[in-house]
Amino acid sequence: MRLLLTGADGFTGRHVASAAIAQGIEVFPLAGDLQNRESIKAQVQEIEPTHVLHLAAISHVMHADEQGFYQTNLFGSLHLLDALLTLKQAPQKVILASSANVYGHCEHSPIDESQVPAPVNHYAMSKLAMELLSRNYLSQLPIAITRPFNYTGVGHHVSFVIPKIIEHFVRKADHIELGNIEVYREYNDVRDVSQCYLGLLALGVSGQTYNLASGRTVNLRQVISLLESMTGHLLPVKVNPKLVRNNEIEILSGNHARLEQCLGPQHWRPLEQTLQWMLDAAQ
Repeated sequence: MRLLLTGADGFTGRHVASAAIAQGIEVFPLAGDLQNRESIKAQVQEIEPTHVLHLAAISHVMHADEQGFYQTNLFGSLHLLDALLTLKQAPQKVILASSANVYGHCEHSPIDESQVPAPVNHYAMSKLAMELLSRNYLSQLPIAITRPFNYTGVGHHVSFVIPKIIEHFVRKADHIELGNIEVYREYNDVRDVSQCYLGLLALGVSGQTYNLASGRTVNLRQVISLLESMTGHLLPVKVNPKLVRNNEIEILSGNHARLEQCLGPQHWRPLEQTLQWMLDAAQ
C-alpha cells in the first residue's frame, strides 16, 4: 500500500502514520497548502498513491476565521479530488474524514448514519459540504466517508478541552475555567481511531459513510472527577460564560454497528487508560 496522507503532521495524522508504518505501509505525507491546486496536483502525480486518507482540516469549532473552514475543508478537498483524477490509475480507496458534528442536535442517541445531517456551526457545515461535493467524484474514485465522534490523546492541542483539563491537573492548578460541563461526549482514544482508519482503507466500501464511534459518553464533570481520583488533586471548576458555545449539542454519541459490520468488533480503550497515557506524557 502506498498511502497518501494529508494532515500527516496534525494530531490524528501523526498517530495514523505511526500505526501505518508499524504495519509495513508506505506513508507519503502531502506537504504544503491544499489551496495551492497546482502544487497538490504535482505531488499526487509524483506519489502515485494506491490509497488516500484525507485528514487535513481546520478542526476547532471555535476557530475565528469562518471563511477559513470552507477554504480548507471544502475547497482544499476539491483540489485534492481533482488531483486524484489526473492519475493514470485511480487509487483503490479514498477515505475522507468528515465529522460527527454534521449531525447537529438529535433527539435520540447513539446516532446512526441514516440520521439526516443538520449542522449548527461553520465547521460542521464545511464538512457536510465536503461530503456532498465528493458525491460528484464517486463514479471515478472509490470514496468512503468517516464521521468521527470526539477523541483525544497525546499530542492533542491544549485548545481542546481534554488536553486543557490534563494540563491543569499536571500543574496542580487551583481552578479551571470551562464552558458547559454537563454536555455528554465520546472521548475515544486516537490510537483506536487510527486503527479504524487503517481498517477502512483496506475494507471500507465506496459510497458508504461510517461513524467512528464507541457509543460511550461522559460529561466533563465526570472526567474531572475521574482525574481527581487518579491524581489526588482537586480541581474546582468555574463556568465561564464566554466559553459556553451557542447551539451546544447536549449529547453526541454514535452507533458503531455499520463500522463493526465492515471491520468486525473494535477495541476501544477505557477512558482511564487514555487519561493516564496523557498524564504520563505531560509530566
